[in-house]
Amino acid sequence: MHQLRKPYLLYLGASKDKMFAKTAFGLRDWCRADCLGEWSLPSAEVSTGLERLSPAEAGKRGAGSIVIGIAPVGGALPPEWIPDLEAAIAAGLDVVSGMHTRLTSFPTLVAAAAKHGVRLLDVRHADKRFPAGNGRKRTGMRVATVGTDCALGKKYTALTIARALNARGVKATFRATGQTGIMIAGEGVAIDAVVSDFVAGAAEQLSPDNDADHWDVIEGQGALFHPAYAAVTLGLLHGSQPDALVLCHDPSRAFIEDFPGFPIPDLRVAIRRYEEAAHLTNAKAKVVAVSINSSSMDDAAWKAYADSTSKHVGLPVYDPMRGGADGLATAVLTVG
Repeated sequence: MHQLRKPYLLYLGASKDKMFAKTAFGLRDWCRADCLGEWSLPSAEVSTGLERLSPAEAGKRGAGSIVIGIAPVGGALPPEWIPDLEAAIAAGLDVVSGMHTRLTSFPTLVAAAAKHGVRLLDVRHADKRFPAGNGRKRTGMRVATVGTDCALGKKYTALTIARALNARGVKATFRATGQTGIMIAGEGVAIDAVVSDFVAGAAEQLSPDNDADHWDVIEGQGALFHPAYAAVTLGLLHGSQPDALVLCHDPSRAFIEDFPGFPIPDLRVAIRRYEEAAHLTNAKAKVVAVSINSSSMDDAAWKAYADSTSKHVGLPVYDPMRGGADGLATAVLTVG
């Protein structure tokens, strides 16, 4: 598993579009206390609003890592970033990236990191060898977020549940399975980079034995109904052995995004399929709530949709970004 050194200096390169800086904004929003400041090239037009600090200044203030907070098209690391990353290395900072291009593919960065005794961390790539899953029941409680599609709020739902549980005094840990989640938590496994035979084993190691009243809140990936990414969802589900499931859904989508031939199933069907899949390693697993990304709705439409959907599925329905975090936490604790 990746373990990152905090606090962070967020790096925005020459970004001109907030859409490509979602990692930086996610870190600012979810672990603000761990973000020391930001740095970018002079041509950048995007800012998180954090204090502007050069790598040398951030190093003097105790920064542990510079985190690449943007994802350029194609996932490549532009050569004009290299001097800034080398300056961060010289200041004693690890370099953390969630891009497809490995930091270790740049000889000058590798040489600089060796010289200054710091790490180049490609959190999208899992270099550790994981065992195959064994299916052994582990102590502690677990809730996993699952979805009707990709990129509709599984990470945000998991983060809000973990925060709401902690606010109640419940022992809970967010378990990150994607690159941005890993940067927020400071540790985790990029589960979609694990060889398929070992996804369940990686999920078991991500969520080990714990106190009986401790909740691991496991960030979901992919969707059972996705023609490309269902496999990672199934392996993560089996290895995490959740006691509770929270189904995430975006009502504005009728089909899997970018796959128009694959309709999103009725929510009752989705709930049944997820429970059936989860029962392989935890016969008591059940969906306890539905988390909705209602960003396409006004307040009146959202209230009407939440009421009708709750009646349809027979479960509480919330949007964690519209005050639903506490309700989701309550639903999770009905299992304990």
